[in-house]
Amino acid sequence: MKIYNLFPLLAGPFGDWKPHLECAAAMGFDWVFVNPIQQPGHSGSLYSIADYFKINEKLLDPESDKSPEIQVRQMVAQAHDLGLRMMIDLVINHCAVDSSLVREHPEWCVREGDRVVNPYCLEEDGTKTVWGDLAQLDHRHSSDLEGLRRYLGDVIGYLVELGFTGFRCDAAYQIPRDFWHRIIEDARSRHPDLMFAAETLGCSPHETKETASAGFDYVFNSAKWWDFSSPWLLEQYELTRQVAPSIGFPESHDTERLFSESGGNAEALKQRYLFVALFSAGVMMPIGYEYGFRNRLHVVDTRPEHWEEPAVDLTDFITRVNRIKSDHPIFREEGPLQKLDHPNSALLMFWKASTSGNGEALLTLNKDPWNRQHFHCYDLYRHVQSATPLQDVSPEWPMEHLPTPLDFELGPGMGRVMVSGVD
Repeated sequence: MKIYNLFPLLAGPFGDWKPHLECAAAMGFDWVFVNPIQQPGHSGSLYSIADYFKINEKLLDPESDKSPEIQVRQMVAQAHDLGLRMMIDLVINHCAVDSSLVREHPEWCVREGDRVVNPYCLEEDGTKTVWGDLAQLDHRHSSDLEGLRRYLGDVIGYLVELGFTGFRCDAAYQIPRDFWHRIIEDARSRHPDLMFAAETLGCSPHETKETASAGFDYVFNSAKWWDFSSPWLLEQYELTRQVAPSIGFPESHDTERLFSESGGNAEALKQRYLFVALFSAGVMMPIGYEYGFRNRLHVVDTRPEHWEEPAVDLTDFITRVNRIKSDHPIFREEGPLQKLDHPNSALLMFWKASTSGNGEALLTLNKDPWNRQHFHCYDLYRHVQSATPLQDVSPEWPMEHLPTPLDFELGPGMGRVMVSGVD
């Protein structure tokens, strides 16, 4: 999956989405993910849904005489015409605290006495963040679990009728595995081609593995935060890759913009996108990353007028990386992967093998997005098992011939991608 995250509040009314869809298709993405489009509660947060069967009024064309659902379907039809499938957030671990569900079905909510429980998270420094605009749904101990399951199944059915065939399942690890298994199984009994991806960031690898085993097609990984050295990412990868492949991202609507974090370094954006795209079976990139946007996306306050003047234009680079992913199956799966030693500590070198064929890949990445680094290898072929010649398919300055020994300079943040066993 190559996913473009079209953030609804930045894109504006559905009728204005076509240029963004065309941009995603031109860069080689095959899915478009949109954050929740259902009607929020009093807080206005996209993730505080008050009515699961009503479209957010902020996304409707005030001049249109068409129903909200028709406006959505017309947008989806435009995406399909461009060869794009549509994916949406499935937010069913909580609802808005002012949703009618809280009044009409109190048994569906987690309660402490007469009080509805608000979801919370513990930050790294131990502080507790409570979302007072949300009511936690009770997927474990509700006296009417079957009724809750049927209702949430109807929510999925409503989104499918609008044209969405993929679901990013928000905070999936907070819902029991058995509950997910039933929900996914029931949905696929009616629509076999549905895709479910579990958002499991913030939980342990073992919790991720347990959640993924409920029938998810993908999980989201933490490659965005890797320092290119510590062992934790490769340990997580090995623990979960045989249960479900993963989707990496260089930034998301939940993070600061990388262009801002990196001090306006376009090479850092290219470096991270290349890495997450080739490390993971799937990749997702938010709108504006290709232009070096600096302002963080906000689930309440972002508006179309916050669209920024492009600071850079990485569309060509991203297109080439996506083409590498499309052309070489090894980058669309999660096979054995090993970090290789290299005398230059500023370089990352890893080997990846295919489980579905004889393909292998070597990636050499300059970890330093500010300075050039020298690469030397006496014999590349001691790192691969195949006798097939290696081919350089790098997105920038690919070499027609890979000599032995091999010497080259890597620009700041630059990567060199080599594959063998090319289909």
